[in-house]
Order: sequence, then C-alpha cells, then structure tokens
Amino acid sequence: MEALLRKELESSVVKASGHSGGGCISQGQSYATDSGLVFVKINHKSEARRMFLGEMASLEAILRTDTVKAPRPIKVIDQPGGGALLVMGHLDMKSLNRHSATLGEQLACLHLHNQRLREKQTNESGIVGKYTLLGRKGGQNKATQGKGPGQSDLQHVDRFGFHAVTCCGYLPLVNDWQEDWVTFYTRQRIQPQIDMIEKSSGDREARELWSQLQLKIPEMFTDIDIVPALLHGDLWGGNVAEVESGPVIFDPASFYGHSAFELAIAGMFGGFGGSFYSAYHAKIPKAAGFDKRLKLYQLFHYLNHWNHFGSGYRGSSLSIMRSLVK
Repeated sequence: MEALLRKELESSVVKASGHSGGGCISQGQSYATDSGLVFVKINHKSEARRMFLGEMASLEAILRTDTVKAPRPIKVIDQPGGGALLVMGHLDMKSLNRHSATLGEQLACLHLHNQRLREKQTNESGIVGKYTLLGRKGGQNKATQGKGPGQSDLQHVDRFGFHAVTCCGYLPLVNDWQEDWVTFYTRQRIQPQIDMIEKSSGDREARELWSQLQLKIPEMFTDIDIVPALLHGDLWGGNVAEVESGPVIFDPASFYGHSAFELAIAGMFGGFGGSFYSAYHAKIPKAAGFDKRLKLYQLFHYLNHWNHFGSGYRGSSLSIMRSLVK
C-alpha cells in the first residue's frame, strides 16, 4: 500500500499515521506524506473505481459552492489486486456536537446555491443586454468588467441529475439529466430499486404496491416549484462530523434534485438535533405536503438498504408504500 501511494502521489515519504476509520462499505487510513496528511479510503470491490470517481466528483461540486466544508479529493488510484483507493486531504474530525445549527444553516446554503446562481446570472444577463444596446467601451462589456479569474466558471443548472455516476453505498445511481423532478425521481431513483428487488427476490407485494404508488406520486407535487439543488445525497449522521472551525460533510452521492430529499435519510437512523432543523428551515421553510413527500423520499433509502443488506428492510419499505397509497 505505501509503495503504491509513494508512486502515485510522487511522495518520498508515506507512513501510516494511526488515524483510521471506515464503515460498512469502505475502510480508511491516514498517511503522512511530503505534502502533509492524507486520508485514504480503501475498497476491494470491482465497482470501487466507479464509486470513488463519483464521490470525487461529488466532493468537487460541493467544494465549488463554498458553502459547507468537505474533504478535498486528490486522486483515485487503482489497486493492482483489484479495487481502488480514494486519496483526500486529511481533516481532524470528531463527532458533530457544537456545530449542529451551523450545519443546518450551511446545508440550506448549499441547497440554495444553484437558485441564487440562477438569480444572479439572470440579473447579469439583463445588465449585459442593456450594455449591448449601448455599445462597448474599450473592447470589454461593462457588465463583465472587474471580474476575477474563475468568477464566471459556475453556471446554474436547470435540470435534475448529475454529470457523473454516483453511488449510494456501492450501488450506482441513474443520474441522466431530466427536465422534470417527478420523472427523475420515479424513473431514476425508485424504479431501479424496485427492479433490483424484483430480480433478487421477485417480491410480489412490493411490485403491486409500487404499481399503485407511482400513479399517485404526481399529485404529491401539485402547486410546488422545485428548483434543482445540489445535494449531498446520503446525509445521515454517519456522514457528518465537525472540526474546530465548523461542520464537515463527507461520503457524498451528489446530484441536483429537490432539497427536501436531503432531509429524508437525515431523519432516519437517529437523525439530527432540533437546532439543525430550526436553522435549516429558517432558510428553507417547509412547503405544504412536506411530510408526505418526506415519506416518499425515505422510501428510496429503505429500498436501497433492502438491496444492500437484505430483507430486514422489507417491512419498512412496504409500510411506507402502504401508507402513501391510502
């Protein structure tokens, strides 16, 4: 491992630092290198490279918003014996405690970033149009004068999806771009999970409940305007932490979707404290029908856990579908 990292990172020194961790999907280890501490995620599955490339793209997208702290991805490395590594900048993280409210506020800022980008660019395009009519001075449009390098790099996204395949766990997500959120969510989040369950177990009740539920989903989204929001995608208590300066989010499975989707798994497996939700909803208030849509969004995660870990999650999955088809 250390020889591989020395070669790929072009570092003469690579030494395990003693910081280790991991979950049910990947393991991790910190290493000291010439350029400082790095954290290396390790996975031996054949899908590891795809999984880590999606995580790297997700972290890069989150960091570009400058809204919430996340590890800085460095490189995905293939392992000679199979699997892959994801090298990231090391962060000295501990369990989320003092910065729960800040996480709620910063997560809302992440979700609002694309909307605010759209509003800013709409305003700027109006200014550009005005100065185009007036003419240019000195060969430079007045609306763009004074902009530093990279300030115009980020463009708002007007569809739902993502530019890379991401994985929630080790299963790949379908991130093809869609104009309509209901179409994206039903066809590219729930349907693939149902298909996997059908293939593995042929569960008749799941199939029948889903055939009823998908007809009812559009009515859950009447009178609501959904602007694509960049999501972490798998934000449960095990994927957040804090450093001295504030909260950190990691292990993302990002895509542009409905901001409320993020809160589905946040409320499962222990959830977050009241200060987190108060801070979040101060910036993004609950819309009518929020609780019912939250159940629909939790359905994805229960189905995904069923496909990852077995039928122990069948009961929760079917229970949600039964409650939503009433």
